[in-house]
Amino acid sequence: MNSNGPDPSAAAFFDVDNTMMVGASIFHFAKGLAARGFFSWRDLARFTSQQVRLRVGGEKPQHLHSSRDSALAFVAGKKVAEIVALGEEIYDEEMASKVWPGTLALARLHLDAGQRTWLVTATPVELATIIARRLELTGALGTVAESIDGVYTGELVGDVLHGEAKAAAVRDLALREGLDLAKCSAYSDSINDLPMLSLVGRAVAVNPDSALRAEARKRGWEVRDFRTGHKAARIGIPAALAAGAAAGSVAAGIAARRAQRRGRFDPALTAVHTFGRRVGDRANSWR
Repeated sequence: MNSNGPDPSAAAFFDVDNTMMVGASIFHFAKGLAARGFFSWRDLARFTSQQVRLRVGGEKPQHLHSSRDSALAFVAGKKVAEIVALGEEIYDEEMASKVWPGTLALARLHLDAGQRTWLVTATPVELATIIARRLELTGALGTVAESIDGVYTGELVGDVLHGEAKAAAVRDLALREGLDLAKCSAYSDSINDLPMLSLVGRAVAVNPDSALRAEARKRGWEVRDFRTGHKAARIGIPAALAAGAAAGSVAAGIAARRAQRRGRFDPALTAVHTFGRRVGDRANSWR
């Protein structure tokens, strides 16, 4: 960062999930919507199983498409203004306490140096914008869900902001804002953000997965780990996953018990419940 005064051509880009915030922001949002009856706890359990698969098995294209379709189904036919208002409430209830103080402090350093700071995330741009505003950051780049006359259609505008798409969005922003990427910084926990991290002059691995930790070591990048379970980073399952997996396990357990009382058996729910408990137990044992 420039100690001789603000440099308008320098900026910082922060991933959200497991970088700025513990767990997946879209899961916290979905949990809040489920609590308001937007969809069933069984739907939440299935969505959670997809999120766990993304973190444990890797963000493969078929998993991304499945997760994207589930997320879009949540809001199809809903008014944009209604979802944004709910996002404000759910941020206060589910997300504010999950922001990593260490990562937020890094963002504040950039702001104090007169640099602009953006969140860059696969999370829907409306939710990402709420998070950025509440954290007093400059703005957010996120996945754009199509809306017509203020109502979500259930389709996307462009691609999910992930991998190469994140890097492309950052390049476009740099052109619009007159940024020199060689003077910029980027922060992420995931090897999937390597394209974005490789664009800037200063890349920082925050709470990194095992692949990103190895890449950072090879390239001489800075590593910041704000987790208590450092073994999780070596194994490749973030300790923060314990919270998401446990929550998904609880949701699945509730739905499974309800199904059993009705004389039904749902193997998918039972599998999510069991897997969530195992991941949570493993992550907790690393602390």
